Amino acid sequence: MLLATLVITVLGTSLGLLLGLAGRFMAVEDENPLVKEIEGLLPGSQCGQCGLPGCSSAAVALAEGTLDISFCPPGGRTLVERLAAILDVDISSIGEVPQPMIATINDSACSGCTRCYRACPTDAIVGANGQIHIVLASACTGCKKCVDACPEDCVSLINLPATPDSWHWVKPTAA
Repeated sequence: MLLATLVITVLGTSLGLLLGLAGRFMAVEDENPLVKEIEGLLPGSQCGQCGLPGCSSAAVALAEGTLDISFCPPGGRTLVERLAAILDVDISSIGEVPQPMIATINDSACSGCTRCYRACPTDAIVGANGQIHIVLASACTGCKKCVDACPEDCVSLINLPATPDSWHWVKPTAA
C-alpha cells in the first residue's frame, strides 16, 4: 500500500512538472500587446453601443484600423484622447465626439415592474419588484436598453454632467 501511494505521488509530481514546463516553453504569444492596452482603457461593460459584441472585439478592430477612434459613447472625450495618444492620431482630426449619457428614472411614473432592472447589462439599476428604482450613475453606460424595456416610459437618458476629467474646452475659431 505504501509503495502504491509513493508511485502515484512521484508519477503525479513528475507529470505536473512536465506539463508546467511544456506550458511555459511551448506557449504561443498570438495576441497583439496593443490590443491588450486598448482593451484596458475601454469601459469593459460590453454594452454594444459601438456595434460590436464587446470591448475585446472593439479593441481588436481599433488596433487593426477598421474602427473609428470615437466609437465608444460611454468613454467620451477622455477615452478618445487616451486612445489618440496610444495610436498616434492627431486629436484635431477626430471631430465631434458623442457625449456620455446616463439613465434617469422618473420616480413618480415608476411602478416597480423591474423590466429596466433586468435589461441593464451593468447592474446600474437598483430596486425591487413593486418599489421605485434608482440608477447608479457610476455604473451606467447609457446603453439605452433600460429605456427600451420600460413599459411606462419613465426611464430617459440625460447627458452626463461635466467633471474636471471629462470637461473639454472647445477651441474658438477666428471669425
